[in-house]
Amino acid sequence: MLPGPDADPGPPRGRANTLVCEAPADSDDPYWAFYEEVASAQLREWLPAQPARVLDVSGPRARFARQMVTAGHQVVRVVAQAESADPAVGPGALLPVVGDARSLDWFSPASFDAVLAEARALSFCLATETTLDEIHSMLRPGGRLLLCVDSLLLGLARLAEQHRWAELSDVPRADVVLVPAEDGTITRCFWPEELRALLTSAGFVVDWIRPRTVLSAEAVKRAVAEDVSCFPTLVRTEVELSAEREGESIGIHLIASARRPA
Repeated sequence: MLPGPDADPGPPRGRANTLVCEAPADSDDPYWAFYEEVASAQLREWLPAQPARVLDVSGPRARFARQMVTAGHQVVRVVAQAESADPAVGPGALLPVVGDARSLDWFSPASFDAVLAEARALSFCLATETTLDEIHSMLRPGGRLLLCVDSLLLGLARLAEQHRWAELSDVPRADVVLVPAEDGTITRCFWPEELRALLTSAGFVVDWIRPRTVLSAEAVKRAVAEDVSCFPTLVRTEVELSAEREGESIGIHLIASARRPA
């Protein structure tokens, strides 16, 4: 389904007028502040109520891990290079482990209660099927997975922006859609139906697949510019809208919750 007039047409544009897929580290754009609060609220709703052992494969930014530790969980965070553990960030504990988040077979089977793959982590795992199989293996029965990936809507927009018309026309026939970025990285983009099929093939039961955002960037910017006090209400509204639009391809990213059968 194509987005309606109030749906997210894509992220704000960067300095080079190219599509930006995540918040720049130094961004002061109100949309990205909003986006990150929405992601935080969605994670808070998803986290287990009781303390759990969680594997975080969400990439270099530690904000998700810190949020989980503050909520009382024991978090093992995969990092690209060594960094010190920070036992003081909350009632839980944070353990950084150096490794490759794209290949997780070095963890013991059934060793985690939950896995978090935020920040488009599985879009960077081009062999997503293999990574999902490994995640399924390391989850305990009943264990849960929360992930965020690039939507195919974003992939189509990026191909059009790069004038890759041949690749764009091939998308309807493609089994896998890989999209290059300006910096040379390649990401995998998904329709909700494709993501559901991959999760099911890996042995997961899919709870839901949702757009991360529904409100457009311009709508958020206008609302905040007119009344900054509306920010918390906007975040709550966005989380509710995302749940209501379950299964739809709206916005730049999809989020999904799945579990290993008990």
